[in-house]
Amino acid sequence: MKIGIDARFWHETGVGRYIRNLVLELQRLDSDHEFVLFVKEQSKSEIQKIVHSKKFTIVPTNIHWHSLEEQIMFSNVLKKEKLDLMHFPYFSVPIFYSGRFIVTIHDLIIHHFATGEATTLPFPLYRMKVEAYKYVISTASKKAAKIIAVSEATKNEVMDHLHVQADKVVVTYEGVDHALATSQSRLETNYGKYFLHVGNVYPHKNAQRLVNAFEFIHEKDVKLIFVGKKDYFMNKLEKYVVAKNISNVEFVGFVSDAELGMLYKNALATVVPSLMEGFGLPVLEALANKSLVLASDIPSLKEVGKDALLYVDAFNITSLSAKMQHIVNADSKEFENLKLRGLQIVKQYSWREMTEATVRVYDSCLSVNSR
Repeated sequence: MKIGIDARFWHETGVGRYIRNLVLELQRLDSDHEFVLFVKEQSKSEIQKIVHSKKFTIVPTNIHWHSLEEQIMFSNVLKKEKLDLMHFPYFSVPIFYSGRFIVTIHDLIIHHFATGEATTLPFPLYRMKVEAYKYVISTASKKAAKIIAVSEATKNEVMDHLHVQADKVVVTYEGVDHALATSQSRLETNYGKYFLHVGNVYPHKNAQRLVNAFEFIHEKDVKLIFVGKKDYFMNKLEKYVVAKNISNVEFVGFVSDAELGMLYKNALATVVPSLMEGFGLPVLEALANKSLVLASDIPSLKEVGKDALLYVDAFNITSLSAKMQHIVNADSKEFENLKLRGLQIVKQYSWREMTEATVRVYDSCLSVNSR
């Protein structure tokens, strides 16, 4: 059968990592299916160097996601390939697409945090965008042959908010990139003692409360390091830190996997104070590098990290600060058992298993389609 995959997000974080690992593992699987990757024009040559299997055809397109052009034109691009099944690894599905498809839903964060803080648009335009998003994801969930969710917590969200039956939603857990999971990097760092935050700082990531909690740390030689793309929200947080004159907070931007592995390994703790997550990849990445993880006690992070994490009410700045202070003061061996449990938990997740489960979803949809 001929299966399409929307790979336009290839170079993005989060969803991009999901797509890259799905495609790379599909290359390694013994499958009779043919795959068509729909990629951004500027990504084609780089992807061709990585995706070399004869099972794959690469189709470039300059149609951007979350655009009117996507809704009007992308369906025509897909129809030309005469696909048996299309996989949208993100909710951005053309509402007029009439082919059989599945969609991966990573989270429903906008359903909970549509405050206008997570946008650079004027609020009226943002509200229109939110309503359009809700219509697109609702339509996609109803028309999809199957929905893939990245955690049971996300599955429950999909069922509650999109009114989808449980048997339509399949959970496939994500994994840790090989380069991070096997990193032996011992690169020296000049950061000294530090807490680490990895990823974007959209409002639901709760980074401002983390900064406010860090301000109360007594030791002046302890730092808070933010790793992530220098976008509008990261710059906004940096301006907040400067305005409040909070010292020892550093923004290092994007780093390589080798550098990231080093930062995980040497941190006092990786802090994941999110108010909501679909899965929480930094948790697994940190555990794979034997980093202590201090995380908010939300369902998805408790589902992924189980009993290997230190949990905190991330709405409570005093509690978050107290936990961080305890980590600073703790004996080096106090959290060793947590770190060892973390290494065992990481073994339960893999991109290979996720891909195998995804192929089973493909097969179930195709077998129904062929009847």
